Amino acid sequence: MIRPGKMIREVISSLFKRPVTIEYPFVKRDSPDGIRGKIKFAPAKCIGCRLCMRDCPANAIKIIDKGEKKFEAEIDLGKCIFCGQCVDSCLKKALEVTKEFELAVTEDTKLKITYDKP
Repeated sequence: MIRPGKMIREVISSLFKRPVTIEYPFVKRDSPDGIRGKIKFAPAKCIGCRLCMRDCPANAIKIIDKGEKKFEAEIDLGKCIFCGQCVDSCLKKALEVTKEFELAVTEDTKLKITYDKP
C-alpha cells in the first residue's frame, strides 16, 4: 500500500536539494584522457601507404593520391566506430585521435570530412 505521507515528505525534501545533473550543452566538462573521438589527418606526414584504409574495420577512410607525393584523406564519421586502429597502424603518425566527440548533425553528408581538399 502506498503511503502518501512518506511520498509528500520525499517531495518536500527534494525541493531544497541542489540538482545532481549538469547543464550539459551550456556547461561543458573536460573529456577524460584516453577518449577516442574524431580522427584528425596531417597530410604533410602521409606517405600514401594506405595501411589505415586496410586496417579500418568499418571502411571509413579513403586515401586519395593527388600527385607529387600529396595525399587527401576522406573520413566518413558516420561509418567510423572510433576504435583507433587506423591511428595505431599509421607508420608516419599522420592520423591522430582528438577529444572531440560531439558529432551530431542534421545531414549525414556533413559527417564526411575531406582533409587537405584543394
